[in-house]
Amino acid sequence: MTTKQAKATEATEKKESASMKNTVHFILQGKGGIGKSFISALLAQYIKTAHGSVSAFDIDQVNATLAAYDALKVTHIPVMKPDNNLDQRKFDNLVVAILETEEPCVIDSGANTFLPLLQYMVENDVFEMLKESGKRVYIHSIIGGGDNLRDTANGFHSIIKGISNTPVVLWLNEHFGTTDTNGKEFTETTLFKESEKSIAGLVTLHERNKDTFGLDIKEMTEARLTIEEAIATDRFNIMQKQRIKTVARDVFGQLEKIEF
Repeated sequence: MTTKQAKATEATEKKESASMKNTVHFILQGKGGIGKSFISALLAQYIKTAHGSVSAFDIDQVNATLAAYDALKVTHIPVMKPDNNLDQRKFDNLVVAILETEEPCVIDSGANTFLPLLQYMVENDVFEMLKESGKRVYIHSIIGGGDNLRDTANGFHSIIKGISNTPVVLWLNEHFGTTDTNGKEFTETTLFKESEKSIAGLVTLHERNKDTFGLDIKEMTEARLTIEEAIATDRFNIMQKQRIKTVARDVFGQLEKIEF
């Protein structure tokens, strides 16, 4: 590599690092078992790769899946009381932790926290407060295919309807089946077109062979391994590692196109 190329590479890395600084990423969807924690883990790994560091938080007290990823050093702050009301003090702790770091933050929320959390953040202008403090806030929501399409579309619609001036990254999860509806791709539906101004980016988790890609990703996620850990371990053979790399390159490549 020439000196000129090295300087260009260094400049690009600094630009990528700066672009993620002070970003806050909430993963919100009211449907359980739709891939929120998997997407949170992928997003945290992408940010850590692009920026060099990430602060990850898991606020689900029922299924704290993201918190089980030891390599991501996730902070677990369950923000709900047993009666399904928001615990103000614990949510305050989450906000303080976000404000005290310049690292990009990823917050994985549970299905049971979706409505009370969304309602509280809207009523108390939490997103605006974070923005006024210098944070760039993004919401990541998921549309699941197959039988999950209607419920997840409703959850996405609730976010778009309830929150303004906050960009949304939409994830289409084809693991459960196609996200097409009435012969149309989801991006051609009325819901998407009406929401398009709020959508900062689109990431598709493409449907792949369930007997190869599906089983490899399932084994990796059930072991709570990051992609880096999966590639380094002897637990997977060379072909399994290749398939995991293929999924990572695909998702990370789509995320790179989004201007955070």
